Order: sequence, then structure tokens, then C-alpha cells
Amino acid sequence: MIPELGHFALALACVLALVQSVVPVVGAHRRDVRWMGTAGPLAAGQLVAVAVAFGCLLWAFAVNDTTVSNVVANSHSAKPMIYKLSGAWGNHEGSMVLWILILALCGGSVAAFGRDLPTALKARVIGVLGWVATGFLLFIIFTSNPFDRIWPPPPDGQGLNPVLQDIGLALHPPMLYLGYVGYAVTFAFAVAALLEGRVDAAWGRWVRPWSLVAWSFLTLGISLGSWWAYYELGWGGYWFWDPVENASLLPWLVGTALLHSAIVVEKRDALKIWTVLLAIMAFAMSLLGTFLVRSGVLNSVHAFANDPTRGAVILALLMIYVAGAFALFAWRAPRLAPTGIFAPVSREGALVLNNLLLCSIAAVVLAGTLWPMFADILTGAKISVGPPFFNMATAPLAIPLILAMPIGAMLPWKRGDVWGAMQRLWWAACVSLGIGFLYLAVLGYPVWPAIGMALAAWLLAGAAADIADRIALFRRPAQAWQRAKGLPRAAWGAAVAHAGMGVTIAGVAGMGIATDTLVALKPGESARLAGYEWRLERITDVQGPNFTARRAVVTVTRDGETVTVLSPERRTFQVDRQTTTEAAIHTNAIRDLYAVLGEERDGAGVLRLHHNPLAPWIWFGSIIMALGGGLSLSDRRLRVAAPAPKGVTAPA
Repeated sequence: MIPELGHFALALACVLALVQSVVPVVGAHRRDVRWMGTAGPLAAGQLVAVAVAFGCLLWAFAVNDTTVSNVVANSHSAKPMIYKLSGAWGNHEGSMVLWILILALCGGSVAAFGRDLPTALKARVIGVLGWVATGFLLFIIFTSNPFDRIWPPPPDGQGLNPVLQDIGLALHPPMLYLGYVGYAVTFAFAVAALLEGRVDAAWGRWVRPWSLVAWSFLTLGISLGSWWAYYELGWGGYWFWDPVENASLLPWLVGTALLHSAIVVEKRDALKIWTVLLAIMAFAMSLLGTFLVRSGVLNSVHAFANDPTRGAVILALLMIYVAGAFALFAWRAPRLAPTGIFAPVSREGALVLNNLLLCSIAAVVLAGTLWPMFADILTGAKISVGPPFFNMATAPLAIPLILAMPIGAMLPWKRGDVWGAMQRLWWAACVSLGIGFLYLAVLGYPVWPAIGMALAAWLLAGAAADIADRIALFRRPAQAWQRAKGLPRAAWGAAVAHAGMGVTIAGVAGMGIATDTLVALKPGESARLAGYEWRLERITDVQGPNFTARRAVVTVTRDGETVTVLSPERRTFQVDRQTTTEAAIHTNAIRDLYAVLGEERDGAGVLRLHHNPLAPWIWFGSIIMALGGGLSLSDRRLRVAAPAPKGVTAPA
């Protein structure tokens, strides 16, 4: 009965989404206040219906209802409850219900928090979100129904993929989807503005909080995925330029450009056409990521599904939404003439440079990700594009982007002076060059890690210099504290986010000097790595809740003193008949000692040992960046709509 209720709730949500996509938009066109007023209740109704459907799906997994084929394929009674529940979205069908739930939540949030929006614009935004929801609800109901029954029911399920039975990956999809789907709101604002034929500073003020929310969650989602791959897959790395990893990076790059471009629209009433285009492209990249994960067109360790038929439907939805938006853009864009004028050397100019470099990096990543597929189609050649290409192609674009970040923050609006900005950054430049020289000449580290550490120091010192300049720390130190208390939270948030990027770059540079070794040790034997002695004490059998494991006990010492005891495992899941590795990691926030247990040979355990300097900083920096986004969002100026321009009367 509960699965039927969930199926009915999905059908009801589809009907409500269809009405939501028509009535408010037609009402906005006709200036009919009553029709426009239906947008909020319809969005709320759709949210309730999808929430009921998702609740029914969670119930089916929680009680292990083996009459539901989705539960049979992705759960088992022996699984811990947390993984039974996360199994609800650890598969294609359930993840699409989560996707549409977050989309409905976005629509409900616009209805609830968009009270200051002009009625016509609000109706159009919610209507466009209804268009998107209708397509995906039809896709779920007709091709990916999570409530399909199976009869006769088997005695138990087949279990969930063991690598998905992890708390990191349980949280990763919801965070990532909050970012992906969050860009549906900025897309809806862009399409609504094109339908209305007007983009102004108020529009930039309304778009920026939504782009900030999506960017912050996407940053956390990517970071969680990277952290999971680091400790769960046993590779000892943080990023592999895998196609699905790239699929999440693309909307982040375009979304970062959108976030900065919206500032120019709000502050200077410029870059309006470009910002609308970025809003469309950010959502297009999110849909592309959804397609790549589910279609199976690209080989990936992170692939969610391998169903070309359903992938083709998602591709069709992508083409309908994006092609329709581009057609509307081509028709309406000439009406969005910019009014703000600025010199090339100005804060606006720095943000334009930021946008060009970010979008160029996104273009390189997109080309490298999709080229193997096109090469296969056009020539039949099986090729792969790996880290060497991406590292060499993106570095020449990323370095000037990082160098320009502190300088751009120091430039005034409309017209600036690079020399004047550098005079306020001289000490940051000295710190950066000093650290780069220390790493290269004194410590003897390779060139790229030294450059990375110099760039990290430049960003961190630049963020500090930005705040110091804003509060006149060196010019009027007596007033600095009062000025700091009065500094807008958005300014603090931008500095914190830039500093977080510096911390992440420092972590990446530290991983550039990481060392590792592969050894076969018998109990009592030891190996040396990075000044540490790694001694294998024993290998024992362990019984888990739904797996058996071989666990190694490795004592790590330095100068005769015990540093830590690591216990890597090699787990075997009987239901799934799969084996996974569980890395053991000891961190002191400066470096990671990392051990992975492989197969045993002739009484010896094969161990992969890693010493990873500054590895935790990669994820600390991501958290700091997201916190910077949250701090900016807490600025009341970003949550209160800007007034409509004079001479333009919004509908009642």
C-alpha cells in the first residue's frame, strides 16, 4: 500500500508541476493577478507531493520491502539502517526522486522567500521551475519508477554496492544535488528575465543569493566526493580527472563565474547579457553531469548507471531545456543593452578576466571529458584523456586566475590603477615569493609544488591584505576595530572564500611532494618511508555487520617512538560477492599517514603505504570556501530584494 501511495504522489506532483508550468506563466503574460497568484500554492503542493513520495521510498528501504524491485536490487536485511536509508538514493531511480525533491524544495523556497519579487517575475520563475519538474517527473514515472513491484517477492534483497556503504557517500549525493539543482533557480531567473525582456540591478541582487547557495553546496558536494575517493578507494589521491569528477567540476567553474558576474550586474548594471548566458550554461552543465553519470557513454569508477535508453531521455531533456533557453536568448538578448560603463583596469575588468579564465578552464575540461566519446563515434578509436592533459592544459589558465584574485579585490569600481593596488599588496607579494623560494631553493622541492605553495601564500596573504585595507588597519589603526565590526558580511565572506581556495591549493601543492611505496611484509617485518618505520604486527580475521574482513595491524614509529597504530582492512561482502579496501589514515592536520591492505601472498601482506603532506588542507580549504559562501549569504543585503528601478511599475 505504501509504495502505491508513493507512486500516486509522484503522479500528483507531475500534474501539479504541469499546471505550475502553464498557469502562472500565462497569467504573467496576461497580467492576471489571480493566475499569477497560483504559483506559490502550486509549488508548495508539488513539494508536499514529492516529499510524500520520497518518504514512501525511505519507508520501503527501511522495512526491506522485497515486493519493491528497487529495494530488492539495492538493499538487504543485514545492512545497517543508515545504509538501508542511504540506499534509497544510492541507485538511479531513487537518486532521481531525490533530484526532483530538491527541485521542488527550490520552487517552494522561491515561493516562500521571494515575497519582495515583482509578482510577474516570481510567477515566471516558478513557472520555469515547473517546466523542468514536469520533464523529470515524466521521466521518473515512465522510465525510472522506484515503486515497481516484483512478484513473487524474493526472501531478501541483493544488497547495495559495497563502495556505496559509507557515510561519506551517503552524504555526497544530497550535497551535490543541492548544488546541481540549485542552478535550476538561476536558470529560471534567466529565462524569466528573457521572457520579460528586462535585466537590471535588482535582478542581479535576486540571482546572487541563489547562485551563492548552489555554489556553496556544490563545493561541499565535490569535496565530500573527493574525500570519499581518497579514503575509500585506496588510491591515496584526491582527484583523478575522472569523467564523472569532471562532470561535477564543470557547473562549479561556470557557477563561480556566474557568482562574480552577478556582482557586476548588481553594482554596475553591466554584463547583463553575459550573466544571463552564464545562468543558462551553469544549469546546462548540471544537466550534462546528470546525463554522464547515468548514460554509461563514458567509463567511470563513479558511474551511477549504465542505461543508454534512459540516458538518451535525459539527453533529450537537456536539449529541450537548453536549446529552448538559447533560442529565447538569441531572440531577447538584443533588448538587454548594458548601461554601465567601466575601464578595462577596474574591479569590473578584473571580474571579466575572472570570468574569461574560468570559462576557458571549463571549456578545456569539457573538451577533454567528451573527446573520447566523439573520437569513438567518428573514428572508432578507443582513447583516454587523463591527468597529464588536464594538468598541462589548465595550469596556464589557473595561474593567472589565481594571481589576479587579490589584485581584483583591491581595484575600485569603474576605473582603477594596478600599481596602486600592488602598493597595498607588496607585503603579500613578498610573503608569496619568500615561501616559493624557501620550498624551491632551500628545501629542494620540485618546481610545481613550490609554485603551488607560493600561489597559496599569495591568496592567503591577499585575503588578509584585502580586509586590512578595508578596515584601514595600517592607515587608521585606532579605528580599525570599529570599521571591522561595520564591514559587510559579504566582504568578510569573499575574503574567507578566497583564503579557503588558498588553503586548498596549499594542500594540492603538499600532495605534489607525497611519497608512497608498495611492500610485501610478513608479521614482524617492517619498511621505511618518509622517515617513519612501518611494522606489520599481525593480520587477523574480523566479522562485520554484513561482511568479513582481513585486518592488518601496522605500528608506525619515528626515532623509536610510536606515532600511531593503523588498521587497514580488506572486506568481503558475501551478499554482493565483492571485495573492498578500507584505508587506515592517521592525520595530525599537517600530514596523513596512509596504509592500504592488498592481497596476501605466501604468508605476507601486500601493503601500500603513503606519506601525504598537507593532504587534509584540501578538504579544510573546501569547507572554508563554503563557510565563506554562507557568511556572504548571511549579509542581509543579499537576502533583501533591491528596489525596482524608477519608472518601472511592478504588477500588484
